[in-house]
Amino acid sequence: MSTEMILAISVFLITTLIIFWRPGNLNEAWPATGGAAVIILLGMVSGSDIADIIDKIGGATITIIATIVMAVILESFGFFHWSAARLVQLSKGSGYRLYWYIQLFCFSMTLLFNNDGSILITTPILILILKNLRLKPHQQIPYLLSGALIATASSAPIGVSNVVNLIALKIVHMSLYMHTAMMFVPASLGLAFMSLLMFLILKKKLPKKLPMLSTNMEEVFFVKHFHPLKGEISVETKSQRTKFMLKILLFVFLMRCLLFVASYFDIPIQIVAIVGSLVLLGWRWYYFRTNPVDILKKTPWQIFVFAFSMYIIIYGLNNAGLSEFLVKICEPIVNEGLFFASFIMGGLVSILSNLFNNHPALMIGTITLTDMNLDPITLKTIYLANIIGSDIGSLLLPIGTLASLMWMHILRENKVKVKWRDYLNVSFVVIPPTLIVTLFLLYYWVQTVFY
Repeated sequence: MSTEMILAISVFLITTLIIFWRPGNLNEAWPATGGAAVIILLGMVSGSDIADIIDKIGGATITIIATIVMAVILESFGFFHWSAARLVQLSKGSGYRLYWYIQLFCFSMTLLFNNDGSILITTPILILILKNLRLKPHQQIPYLLSGALIATASSAPIGVSNVVNLIALKIVHMSLYMHTAMMFVPASLGLAFMSLLMFLILKKKLPKKLPMLSTNMEEVFFVKHFHPLKGEISVETKSQRTKFMLKILLFVFLMRCLLFVASYFDIPIQIVAIVGSLVLLGWRWYYFRTNPVDILKKTPWQIFVFAFSMYIIIYGLNNAGLSEFLVKICEPIVNEGLFFASFIMGGLVSILSNLFNNHPALMIGTITLTDMNLDPITLKTIYLANIIGSDIGSLLLPIGTLASLMWMHILRENKVKVKWRDYLNVSFVVIPPTLIVTLFLLYYWVQTVFY
């Protein structure tokens, strides 16, 4: 191993350690930026490399940020508080029914937005619901934990639900349409299996009956309690409010569909995402007559800095020879056949994700695949196996994804104690079989439909 590679690996490990540690709640973008600066100063990444990195991550990051802007705007409309009220109503006093509606809600939010945005949205809402239902702490944990796991894993079915998935798609020259055609069915079935398995494990801890909130109490807490910008939307009745929220939901769904249409016709998807955000901003201005500055302040612009910096570090590792080293290890595995390769590569990315976070793990795995001169279908299938490892296998430990780290941070802020033991008691039973089942489904789906 060369000195250059040792230096690059050292920078990567130190950066990853600080991201996990987050001293003083340090934003993950700062250590990533520091690591990237060291890589550039060591001369491992050139100016042309940086231009190539911007080209690869620019559109993906803009798309994710624009999507998060839409989520923040919807929050200001009171959409998520309205959704919380519907969850309580639909549960009809059943703790089991509430579990399944939370699963569906978290899955939907990730598909409509992205996994990080879904965690930021759903976790505070679930805390709000569970505390106002006066559930005991040990009764809250199953809902919070299962919701976070399904929200994070639900970025697998469609590539646009995760920034690192979008970046990797560009590397393997795969459209959102093709990703969805090959991945949506097996990944969704895998997630259904995951939800069922979690339910069987957590059933004894879920309350059979929930304390019923009166209609007035529910209305006061979930709607009147919410004052966006110290005001309220001019929607008076439940019926009017429901119609208003459904219109917004339909618009968001339409914009999501247009992303796939744009990808199919090779139109930059970030254009669609930006237009959708601007339309919602205009819609918000119409109701509130407010300047969009507050929305811009809430937008996590550091996502771009984090993605850009981490990619510089990965590029440095690649230039130092890591990719060539991994190709020598992985090429014999891939040559054993698609079935074997899918499981081994998906498992390898799962392990790397839990050790170093899924962002760098998927980037390294994807770059390695592109250096193997594989035929298009084999490349895409193994790449999707890597996605399953990155989005589902990474959940074995609560440090495997950025979304999981944010989830733990939100819980701490709200003084909700979920111990590592609570997490591992579920993840160690649920994640390995879900990973295996989803990889099986992917292989047989591709064999049946695309060969």
